[in-house]
Amino acid sequence: METSALSLATADLRAARRHAIICVLSASATFTVGSALVKALTVDFPVLEIVLFRSVVGFVAMLPMLLRHGRLISALATRRPLGQAMRTFYGFIGTVTAVYGYSALPLVTVTALGFAMPLFLVILSVPLLGERVGPRRASAVLVGLSGVLVMLRPWHVDADALPPGAVLIVLAGVVTWALSMISIRRMGEAGERNETIVAWYSLGTAVLAGLGCIGHWVTPSPWQFATLVSAGLLSGIAQLVMTEGYRSGETTLVAPFEYGAILYATTLGIAIWGEWPDAWSLIGIVVLIGSGLYIWRREVTLGIRR
Repeated sequence: METSALSLATADLRAARRHAIICVLSASATFTVGSALVKALTVDFPVLEIVLFRSVVGFVAMLPMLLRHGRLISALATRRPLGQAMRTFYGFIGTVTAVYGYSALPLVTVTALGFAMPLFLVILSVPLLGERVGPRRASAVLVGLSGVLVMLRPWHVDADALPPGAVLIVLAGVVTWALSMISIRRMGEAGERNETIVAWYSLGTAVLAGLGCIGHWVTPSPWQFATLVSAGLLSGIAQLVMTEGYRSGETTLVAPFEYGAILYATTLGIAIWGEWPDAWSLIGIVVLIGSGLYIWRREVTLGIRR
């Protein structure tokens, strides 16, 4: 009986892990498809209008969850209004720069640069959170930043070189995303509810983007409207599926599968826009992913020891 129960528990664990891995891989793919739609939309629409649609669709999709916890007003009640404002502002800048990046850079480049966020998070956590960074993590950050340099090749000045202005804008947005994560961590430690943080961000981003659209609105056709809504829905679905993946499996197991987005972005970039990454780009991406995985592993290990 004990052997049978142990076998059943093992089978359940394996099934849960498979479910978690499939969820994370599916979420990464869904998010990448949504990003590809955004890239396609940047040809005809201002960046802020795309951000507005994504934010409004995301907020509407969240309404059932918010209303489940009571009235909408109570869901938006916060004890940290300044923290919410800072998180919303940083997240808004990060979103706007990413959408701009899709219009100016290859899909896989913007995707890969997004994975540099943990590097900047480690750097910023020292002055802003008072955390200590040991020599191993510091070395991993330096290696990761060198991977970014290899991928971007600032010494490469011919016609195929990446536009430096666009690269700097996207990197600045990655830094603000790291600042956004620090704001979330501070509010979480202060007891702020997760749904309140997400609601403030979605609603605040919609308001900021809406103000920016004044005088720059482009009325979409029915097909374009459906595409704008689809991009927002795919982003929301990806977040829900990713959450399910992390809920179902250990972080140590599922986190590395997020990097599947690099493969998906490369495939879509080649298939749709003919964006073939060269050898330097591939080397830089591999170095960046390797350093990110090492930092992630160190964080998990230190967290377990704590």
